[in-house]
Amino acid sequence: MASCGGGVGACHQSHCQRSEEDGGAEEEAREMASVSVDSCAAGGGDLVRCPKCGEEAAAKGGPRVLNGMCPSCFHAHLFGKFKLAVTTNAMISPTDKVLVAFSGGPASRVALQFIHEMQCKSLESWDASKSQALPVFSVGVVFIDESIISVNPSNDINKTIEEIRPIVSPLSPPHKDLHVATIENICSMNCNDGKTKLKKLLDSVPDATGKEDLLEYLRMHLLQKIALDNGYNKLVLGSCTSTLACHVISATAKGQGYSLPADVQYVDARWEVPVVLPLHDCVTEELKMLCHLDGMETLQLLKKPSNSINSLISSFISHLRDENPSRERTIVRTAEKLKPFGFNKFVEDKYHEFLPSRLRCKFQNTSNSESALAEVFCPLCGSPLSEPELQSVSDIQEKSHTAVEVFTAHCCESCSFQILPKEPVSLQQFYSILPQPMTRRVTGSTLDHSMLRELIGDCLLVDDYDNDGT
Repeated sequence: MASCGGGVGACHQSHCQRSEEDGGAEEEAREMASVSVDSCAAGGGDLVRCPKCGEEAAAKGGPRVLNGMCPSCFHAHLFGKFKLAVTTNAMISPTDKVLVAFSGGPASRVALQFIHEMQCKSLESWDASKSQALPVFSVGVVFIDESIISVNPSNDINKTIEEIRPIVSPLSPPHKDLHVATIENICSMNCNDGKTKLKKLLDSVPDATGKEDLLEYLRMHLLQKIALDNGYNKLVLGSCTSTLACHVISATAKGQGYSLPADVQYVDARWEVPVVLPLHDCVTEELKMLCHLDGMETLQLLKKPSNSINSLISSFISHLRDENPSRERTIVRTAEKLKPFGFNKFVEDKYHEFLPSRLRCKFQNTSNSESALAEVFCPLCGSPLSEPELQSVSDIQEKSHTAVEVFTAHCCESCSFQILPKEPVSLQQFYSILPQPMTRRVTGSTLDHSMLRELIGDCLLVDDYDNDGT
């Protein structure tokens, strides 16, 4: 993962091979990340013209963001980055049914707003079109209530719905279905049974980081279940540059370097319902500022005090941001230089025919060897297994072992170290209360010996001896 080290200042080393385009991106990153409320220049009078539109003015001491842009131009700037990520990576097609994961924070709130604006523009184009050949994609919203694991647990799901509905309802037409579920629903649809199983599951993980990660994996599996049950074929997350920067450092610290390239791309199609990140190029401070300027209502996020690695990394990135806001982008841009997996592109479908030729490269051909290669994923976190981990799976499957041992063999090294209990009895109990979507990933993806040998063929030693043993 080479870097020229020019994240802060200009790079003057003769051996640096960074192109002018990359240099311009760095300069743009420094400018775009400088989100602040500035006063007008000294001697400039009481009004300052917006450098983008040249017409709107901001009063002295009023809201001026991003090097003096007015609120409307700032909104258009962020929406432009959002739309560019969606179109250049072919995230949404006219026939899609998109589910937006809404947590109540600024990132997911902006993602929901921008998806609504794109949907409205598509509807206007459809109404104005004579042929009306391309339909308008539909949108749904899902909220996962995790108050049961907060410091002050709440059992009133109706109160949660009352807080979210005023946010979603005004975003119409078109109509958007609202789905609200509690995190314990992934363990059981029965409320009391689900709470009991979830508590036992989390209590069986002594490591604070492992417990936090397991909760995140349960959330993703629940989002996938809701999307599948309601016929959605795309899942939109509000993960932004700041979130990805934290993940890059924390995943490296937890030994997840092999699977890291899969997590920092715009598209992640390893799941049954592909995941897309349209806010990939926006930072948290920009999104918070936009919510403030546009009056977008957000929810108060749960405070979950923790001494985990994730919490430590989040504080570290926050300090880096205070020193130099462009460092978050530098971290993510460096991680993006790693080679992505085959599932980080969509497979060709009918929508491919409607795309201009310059965007068709964002799809991979179904005959591509990368897409034909079967990946084996960790049943807990969904990370692709490395070759040594595949070798371990092969060794286990060649012998007759219990379902628990086969499941453990399919888990990546990070999950095995931080999540799986060490004692056999505790491990058996942990496996027995795991949600079915996780345990099914092993039984549904278990490969035969010949396929496993093909995947790890380059690492196997071949017995090639003469009859005399020499």
